[in-house]
Amino acid sequence: MNHLIILTLCFFLIAMVYASVGFGGGSSYLALLGQPLFLLTQEVIRPTALFCNIIVVTGGSIIFYREKKLNWKEIWPFLVASVPFAYLGGYLKLSDEVFYTLLAVTLIISSAFLWIQPQQSGISRRFNNTPVNISLGGGIGFLSGLVSIGGGIFLSPMLHLIRWAEAKKISALASVFILVNSFSGLAGQFFRGVYNIDFSFLIPLLVAVLVGGQIGSRLGARKFNPLHIKRITAILVFVAGVNILRDYL
Repeated sequence: MNHLIILTLCFFLIAMVYASVGFGGGSSYLALLGQPLFLLTQEVIRPTALFCNIIVVTGGSIIFYREKKLNWKEIWPFLVASVPFAYLGGYLKLSDEVFYTLLAVTLIISSAFLWIQPQQSGISRRFNNTPVNISLGGGIGFLSGLVSIGGGIFLSPMLHLIRWAEAKKISALASVFILVNSFSGLAGQFFRGVYNIDFSFLIPLLVAVLVGGQIGSRLGARKFNPLHIKRITAILVFVAGVNILRDYL
């Protein structure tokens, strides 16, 4: 019970901070749930992280939509291929060593790109090609399905790097991207045969991320400076990647 209380409090804080930058927090959920202290299997860890992602980014996506930060004509290319490929990634089974190493290395690299991206001003878009966007969405969707995080943690730094749009629009796209990929990744896992879910364990975590995500989404949509959003995200991604690499490499 003490372990569940600790996880619940940590999940609340993670959801609040990650939602403020348009992410679901899946990387940090995985880093916590994977600690040997909790004695949880990969079959429990992966769907739990995705369920929490869905709770957080659903509220965030609604808020970004109301704030008029979502343009469906712009974001559909990133989603159309990501859904089937996230399903495929979720369906595949990885060894623990491959799974956590892949997650950690990708997060660390993403944090570096996100940190060095300068603040944008004026018309920020410099590159927008539909076939490239479809391919990017599909590739990240597959990778996110493999590691069981929604994929925004990979997509957002790349979009910042090419200055696809202003920071808050990128956060809004990342939120929707995570939502659809989390559903798709879960579908792949369940089709493969994930059934070991303890709802007495899961429900308190879902409530914690629901409350934290609502608070964080409102802070991110209305209060944070775009540069601060990117820098906070970079720190969170880097710490999560280092923790996973240290524990599972």
